[in-house]
Amino acid sequence: MVALGARPAGGQPRGGLGGVRGVRVPRAGRARPGAAGRGQVCQVCQVCEERGGREVSSTVLRPPRNQADPRAVPWWTVQWLILMVPVAVAAVAAYWLFTERPLWLGVAVAVFVTGCVTLALVAPRASYRVERWEVTDQAVYTRKGWLTHTWRVAPMSRIQRVDTARGPVQRLFGLADVTVTTASSAGAVKIEALDHEVAAELAERLTAITHATPGDAT
Repeated sequence: MVALGARPAGGQPRGGLGGVRGVRVPRAGRARPGAAGRGQVCQVCQVCEERGGREVSSTVLRPPRNQADPRAVPWWTVQWLILMVPVAVAAVAAYWLFTERPLWLGVAVAVFVTGCVTLALVAPRASYRVERWEVTDQAVYTRKGWLTHTWRVAPMSRIQRVDTARGPVQRLFGLADVTVTTASSAGAVKIEALDHEVAAELAERLTAITHATPGDAT
């Protein structure tokens, strides 16, 4: 197991997969009660229902340890503000221009605006706390979701391509995303907001492992 310089979650030590008890990914795409611990549901993408998934289903996957880069919090906050500020401004403008400005409606608009700003500030921190990713020699997998933890697993034998992406604002924070495309209709597995150098190393490592892994991706 190579953490590639990412920050392990919860102060856990770095280490390999062997000898670590974790979550055994079910062969079907449904959740298995208790598989991921209290308050978690292990949901596996369609990749694991196909031929490549049978390889991963026999491997014990511990809960992923690696978090996004800490700079993800301000980056995600900017994204949320870009989304929420226009909505809040539109609500205030509509109240001021198109109503008789009753007090009750003004209070409702104020609560709505406060909720938008609060969401923009809280959501990135919540995402940073719960989102995880990890790479083994057998698979790349992620965990996302605040209330329900959703697992996405891509066996190495099913990976078709690995891409890195950096938007113009994202470059200001020195971050990049890694997208792993598989031979599954369930969609790509995306690891977001990594240090751009870590993202480049990860993409290089995934490419090397994929080329060395016999598979049936077409």
